[in-house]
Amino acid sequence: MRKKKYFFLFIGFALLLAGCSDSFDDFEESSEVGLDDPVNDFIWKGLNSWYNWQTESVDLADTKDDVPDDYHTFLNGYSDYETLMLDLCYKHSKVVGAANAVDRFSWFIDDYEVQNQAFQGIRTRFGFTSKMINLNDGSDKVVILVAMVEPNSPAGDAQMKRGDLISAINGTVLNTSNYSSTYAELSNETVTLSFVDEEDGKFTQLEDKTITRALVAANPVHFTKIFDNIGGKKVGYLVYNQFSGSFNDELNDAFADFKAEGVQEFVLDLRFNGGGSVLTSALLASMIYRNAGTGVFAKLKFNDKHSDEDDTYTFENRNYVFNTEGDFQGEEPLNRLNSVDRLYVLTSGGTASASEMVINGLRSYMSSVKLIGNTTYGKNVGSITLYDSPKNDYASESRANPAHKYAMQPIVFQIYNKDGESDYIQGFSPDIVVNEYNYWNNLLPLGDRNEALLKAALDDISGVVSKQELSKAQLQAKLIELTLPEERFDKEMYIDPGFPKRKQ
Repeated sequence: MRKKKYFFLFIGFALLLAGCSDSFDDFEESSEVGLDDPVNDFIWKGLNSWYNWQTESVDLADTKDDVPDDYHTFLNGYSDYETLMLDLCYKHSKVVGAANAVDRFSWFIDDYEVQNQAFQGIRTRFGFTSKMINLNDGSDKVVILVAMVEPNSPAGDAQMKRGDLISAINGTVLNTSNYSSTYAELSNETVTLSFVDEEDGKFTQLEDKTITRALVAANPVHFTKIFDNIGGKKVGYLVYNQFSGSFNDELNDAFADFKAEGVQEFVLDLRFNGGGSVLTSALLASMIYRNAGTGVFAKLKFNDKHSDEDDTYTFENRNYVFNTEGDFQGEEPLNRLNSVDRLYVLTSGGTASASEMVINGLRSYMSSVKLIGNTTYGKNVGSITLYDSPKNDYASESRANPAHKYAMQPIVFQIYNKDGESDYIQGFSPDIVVNEYNYWNNLLPLGDRNEALLKAALDDISGVVSKQELSKAQLQAKLIELTLPEERFDKEMYIDPGFPKRKQ
């Protein structure tokens, strides 16, 4: 960070200041009201410096700490760090779709070492993604649909699979009255799930499975496949679940295969991808767009106090590799497709941030970026981690206060494509609407030619008007949108702190 230098041109004025006080620190020490907790001071000063909406937040005004007694009294009114931070954020809400909410994304971190692991795809979890379905058939029945299972996870080890139906959690059968409280039990360390099978509207009880959370390092390159003859073309398909720098080499390897096979069309499945690294988003876009060169992919704009941090991310010819600690390891040639002019993206309401960055960035270049599925989440802003390191303007982990592991992940920048476009806070609408939850009783494996979203893409490539017949039970099903507390921060877009060079 650049240090501001103050020059006193008149020696007499400097001596006058020295006579009034030995240092500026003495002014604050003279406060009659002491500061109960210095962490609160870190929270305010970090946000005052970096927060994207600092000028809109009344309590983050630069004059707020001018009178130490008043400033300390304000901070002493808070005994909970998260409450203080969120109160300081501008129109913050944890509730998706809350009226007048502006900041849905900033959060407080209890342990930044654990959070850093999560950014690299390593965290304690069961390892499955689910959707809750109200059958809406005149009964009060609710089921949980397993949409994706991560290999080498507790769910994977228990042989759970995509398409499984869960009717009860810890012995409580799900219904329209209790689904919220029952679903919340998935935050427990250990959970017992009851599975059922459905055929012609009749449910058959299957087995119960008990699984316990474990540390899972999930490879976001979840699934790849090449279809040889789709309308006479070779089509590459990738299910990519998180923009994680520690798996950039695996992503590059997948594109080596696509490139070697000469794929002519590409389907990118981001329906389970809530975001992640800004750099990895730029790298993925570079692997897809054949005429990328080193043109502008995206621009980041910070607040006026940090306009020197405004940055441009270009398309790349090199791939950058990080370890699981997020440390830069080196670079390698980037594998770029050389015969793809348009892109198909499979989306859901969970497709967010860095995923939307790929869509927004490539729309300025490719002949077509066609979305299939549901409207994306709508997150055009990103964050950095702020630590209790005041001498480095709160941006240095290595200089952080060793007495605690608290940190913040506030929104600090907005992202634009090369044309200055950033207006997608309502999400990107699909060109072809396909509701995956309508297929709750016949959810095919990812990569199956007839899997609903993939079929719509492949049919469009073939020039076929895709029409998928739905039963009455499928048509009347309704999606219930719930988020567990530990999933609130899955839709993140952040800057890799270990990247050693600035983009120009």
